[in-house]
Amino acid sequence: MNAPAPESRPLVIGVGNETRGDDAAGLTVARTVRSACAGVCDVVEASGEGTELLELFKGRKNVILVDATRSGAPAGTVRAIYARSRSLSSGFFRYSTHAFGVAEAVELARSLDELPRTLLIYGIEGSSYESGSGLSDEVRAAAGRVAEAVLKFLGSLAGAGHA
Repeated sequence: MNAPAPESRPLVIGVGNETRGDDAAGLTVARTVRSACAGVCDVVEASGEGTELLELFKGRKNVILVDATRSGAPAGTVRAIYARSRSLSSGFFRYSTHAFGVAEAVELARSLDELPRTLLIYGIEGSSYESGSGLSDEVRAAAGRVAEAVLKFLGSLAGAGHA
């Protein structure tokens, strides 16, 4: 049996900066998913720069994006948003160092009618973004829960013939 074309495989995007504490949450999820589902999906680690994300969305049907958030909720709080059915507030990702980041890329893709058919975004609330620090215990635990949820979602896509 031939492997599906890359653009038809689900794409998991882990956003973050490995050297800034809880900002590495998305990268941690991406690495866990990559090791668990090689060949079933594509996994990319990204900085969160908007134009990079727009390029990654192109031609994709199913995209899951994971990033750290800083909304004031307790560390480790996880939010899941289906971006096709709900606008994404830039305040959700207000820790981003990019003026054109995740929220702006999603909303521009929406306005250009270039959103993937499914765009599931997980935000993991962080507490410490200090340079040189590692993930907090709460965020590490949340990243594990999100990785499990992503793998379950990917399994449902494969079972439904949408992978």
